[in-house]
Amino acid sequence: MGKEKGAMPYKITSRKQIGVNQKEMGRASEKAEAKEKGKLLMKNIIKSSDRNAERSAKSIEKKFQKKQNHKNEKYDQGKKGKKNESICPIVKKCGGCQLLHQSYEQQLKDKQKLVDGLLSKFCKVDKIIGMDNPYHYRNKVHAVFDHDRKGNPISGVYEAGTHRVVPVENCLIENKKADEIISSIRGLLKSFKIKTYDEDTGYGLLRHVLVRIGYTSGEIMVVLVLGSPIMPSKNNFVKALRKLHPEITTIIINVNNKKTSMVLGEKEQVIYGKGYIEDTLCGKVFRISPKSFYQVNPVQTEVLYNKAIEYAEFTGNETIIDAYCGIGTIGIIASEYVKKIIGVEMNKDAVRDAVLNAKRNNISNIDFYNKDAGEFMSQMAAQNQTVDFVFMDPPRAGSDEKFLSSLCSLNPKKVVYISCNPVTLERDLMFLTKKGYKVQKAVPVDMFPGTTHIECVTLMSRVKE
Repeated sequence: MGKEKGAMPYKITSRKQIGVNQKEMGRASEKAEAKEKGKLLMKNIIKSSDRNAERSAKSIEKKFQKKQNHKNEKYDQGKKGKKNESICPIVKKCGGCQLLHQSYEQQLKDKQKLVDGLLSKFCKVDKIIGMDNPYHYRNKVHAVFDHDRKGNPISGVYEAGTHRVVPVENCLIENKKADEIISSIRGLLKSFKIKTYDEDTGYGLLRHVLVRIGYTSGEIMVVLVLGSPIMPSKNNFVKALRKLHPEITTIIINVNNKKTSMVLGEKEQVIYGKGYIEDTLCGKVFRISPKSFYQVNPVQTEVLYNKAIEYAEFTGNETIIDAYCGIGTIGIIASEYVKKIIGVEMNKDAVRDAVLNAKRNNISNIDFYNKDAGEFMSQMAAQNQTVDFVFMDPPRAGSDEKFLSSLCSLNPKKVVYISCNPVTLERDLMFLTKKGYKVQKAVPVDMFPGTTHIECVTLMSRVKE
C-alpha cells in the first residue's frame, strides 16, 4: 500500500466532471457529460500529457477554487431563501474539504455518477460504499504552527495556494483527540516560552505537530517537528504534555532545519515511549512509524481491503505480487488466503516496517523486496517465472506505462487494482484492456467524506494470451 514515485508519460483525455482533486480533472463520455451537465460540482478541463498527472496548471487550480466558491453560495433548491452553506467555518480558506456544503447522501450520489461515467464502458459499477458516520475519521492529523500579530502561537493548515496559516480549533474530519492534543501543545508553548518557527527568517523552534492514533489499539504518537535539534526543557515539556494527556504512548522529535515544503526531516529522536504505535486492521497488527504510509480512514480501509479480497476469490493455491506494497498491509491481510505473497516496494523504510509486521503476525508465506515493482516483474518474466495474481495500489498519479507493460509481460491471470483516483484508473484500465485483460467488477469506496477524493476497487481477468 505504499506510494511509489512515478509519473504517467502517456496522455490523459480531458474530462468534465466532479473534481477528483483540485489538480486532476478529465472529461467523461459524451453521454454521461450531457446527462450530468449542470449537476456536477465543476467543469474544469485539464489536458495532461505531463510526466506527472498530479502536476497541473495553477490557472486550473484557481478556476477550481472559483467554481467551488460559487457552488458554496448556491441556493438549496429544497430550502428556498436559505443558502446551502458549508458546515465548516473555514472551508473557503482551508480548501481541504470541498463538499461539506452538501448532504452526505448527495456527496455519494455525485461520486457514484463520476465513477459510472468513467468506468461503465468497462463493466457495471457497483453501488458506492459510504460511511455510517462521515466525520472525524482521520487518524493522522498534521498541524502547521505559526504565531499571530501579537506573537501568540497558532496552529492549523495552510490557506489554499499560500503559506499563510489558517487557525483550526476543531476539524470536522480529524480525530477529536488529536485536535485536543494539538490545542494543549499550543498552550504549553506559552508556558515554556517556546517560539514557533518563522519560514521567512528561520527563527523559532516548533514547525509542525503530527499526531497518529491507532483506531483499534488507542495508542497515540505525537511528533514534534523542530527547526533545531535542541529543545529547551525537553523533559519537563514531555511531563507536562503527558500530564494533560496520559493516553499518549510515544513522543518523537523530528528535526527539519531546511527551507522546504516537506513536513518531516531525516533525523528523529524518541523522547518518550517506543517510537511507534501499533494498530489492528482486518485482524492483523501493524507497526506505524512517523513516516509510514498507513491509510488515514481505518474504518473504510477494512471495507476496501475486504472488498478486494472478496473480488479476488482466492482458492488457497495462488502466488501473488503485492506491488506498491508499503508496510505490507493488504499482502499480510491476504496471506491467510493464498499460498505465497511477494511484496515489492521502493521505500526502504516501508519495507523495513513490512518485514517487522510480517514477523509480528507470525506470517511465513510472505517475502518483501526493496525494488521497483515494474522492474521486478520484468525480471521475473525474463526468467520465465509466473504468478497467478497481482495486487496494485499506485499513488494518485496512477501507474505508468513501464509498470503496466511489465505487468502484462508477467501475464498474471487476475489483477486487483486499488485506485485513489478514478481518472487515472480509467486511463490505466484502457491500457490493460488493450493488452488482453477484461474488467470484471468495480466498486467505489468513500474513503474521504467531505472531499472530492474517491477510492475504487476493480477486478481484471486475462482473456487473451
